[in-house]
Amino acid sequence: MSATVKDVMTTTVVSVRREAEFKEIIGVMRRRHISAFPVLDSGNRVLGVVSEADLLLKEAFLGSPDETHAPWLSRDRAKVAGLTAGDLMTSPAITIEPECPVAEAARVMHRRRVKRMPVVTEQRRLVGIVSRVDVLGLYDRADADIRAEIAHLITDEFLLEPGSIRVQVVSGIVTLTGPVESRPLALNLLDAVWHADGVVDVRDRLRYPGER
Repeated sequence: MSATVKDVMTTTVVSVRREAEFKEIIGVMRRRHISAFPVLDSGNRVLGVVSEADLLLKEAFLGSPDETHAPWLSRDRAKVAGLTAGDLMTSPAITIEPECPVAEAARVMHRRRVKRMPVVTEQRRLVGIVSRVDVLGLYDRADADIRAEIAHLITDEFLLEPGSIRVQVVSGIVTLTGPVESRPLALNLLDAVWHADGVVDVRDRLRYPGER
């Protein structure tokens, strides 16, 4: 079964309230060695995310920048003058729910170019955080465990005879060798193997009637 976000997320999350002041936020970042964290309301609902990039605007553009000094800065003018997490945060936050597949989390991170996402319930209450490292951790899985899952898949889900398909796993690369009754069955099996946690690549050595 493919892993979900709740399987890999970190449940102890550093966060701040929207009333947290600039220096308090800096202090949390330095003490906890993190570069961004969620901003919450009084009900632990995620309002946004405050990051080093948000805070650096104040240092980079001291004073009150005008349009001639930095035309691109108009959208960030409030952050330059911001004093609290609510002023400084990027909102709305890009979030994900705990039941989402890890693969979906990876796609969102890539598409939205974020390094981490708060994990929230349907009511947007914070339950964890998932990072790129958490997602990539799925590939740190023993070859023997991957092979055992695929063998189980072949016999229990595809109802093929045990040992009829040879499964080799080396460094997460799966090679399937043996006969199957049809091309559609081969394609479905290969797709299922691709979705097993820890699989880096799948090499098709299956044989079926009509194969050239």
